[in-house]
Amino acid sequence: MSTAATRRSEWKISPVFLGIVAVMAVTGWAVWTDFAASAGLAVFLFTTSAWIVSLCLHEYAHARTAHHSGDITVGAKGYLTLDPLKYTHPLLSIVLPVVFVIMGGIGLPGGAVFIERGRVRGRWKHSLISAAGPLTNVLFAIVCTAPFWLDALDGVPGVFRFALAFLALLQVTAAILNFLPVPGLDGYGVLEPWLSYKVRRQVEPFAPFGLIFVFVLLFFVPEVYNAFFDAVYALLDALGIGQNDAYCGYQYFRFWEDPNPLCEQLVG
Repeated sequence: MSTAATRRSEWKISPVFLGIVAVMAVTGWAVWTDFAASAGLAVFLFTTSAWIVSLCLHEYAHARTAHHSGDITVGAKGYLTLDPLKYTHPLLSIVLPVVFVIMGGIGLPGGAVFIERGRVRGRWKHSLISAAGPLTNVLFAIVCTAPFWLDALDGVPGVFRFALAFLALLQVTAAILNFLPVPGLDGYGVLEPWLSYKVRRQVEPFAPFGLIFVFVLLFFVPEVYNAFFDAVYALLDALGIGQNDAYCGYQYFRFWEDPNPLCEQLVG
């Protein structure tokens, strides 16, 4: 294969990603039209596939920014194809985030793609590479919430509105968690280039445990959990999404449970 053909293949969108997008589109249509026999199952498939798409875009944003900042090896690693199977940690990038969505409705930050930082020159570029992923979640949240803050919900089916609100909640939680200045998360990656070599060396051993520490606090310290979701719902409210919309989206997402009477009443 010629060099030019190799380069084109590095940028070719993966059929795996296109398949996930197709699932998102079909199940989104099923939710909108109430075509599915089970509205909850349709919401589950739509939200899960959309969430995986956002995870792929998150990792792609890291890789694309790194590519333009000097690390041209990301193409050969397959990171520019949006293929979730090419990530360094597919378990951390895809499987665990989906599991945490099911368990607690929280957007778990995915495992970052492997960037050869030695090829990147300039602290601002290093910071931007780390920020690119969570900024993608922010952009995704803006898109999901646009119908709400633009007051464009006339004619939007209630269940689809709930699904969109829940998807927005996932993007907001992912953005907040990713931007925390905790070793191992993107927020620390933004700050790291500006720290002294001594501080970076002292912090480095804790990086593999940063995410675990955050989720231990979230799930086992009620005050932290409540403060976190207070911030999440405050942001959603500012974007026009009521707490009931996001809550009902999560209830429909958990299709294996009995329907929530409040949500069925709100659907009308």
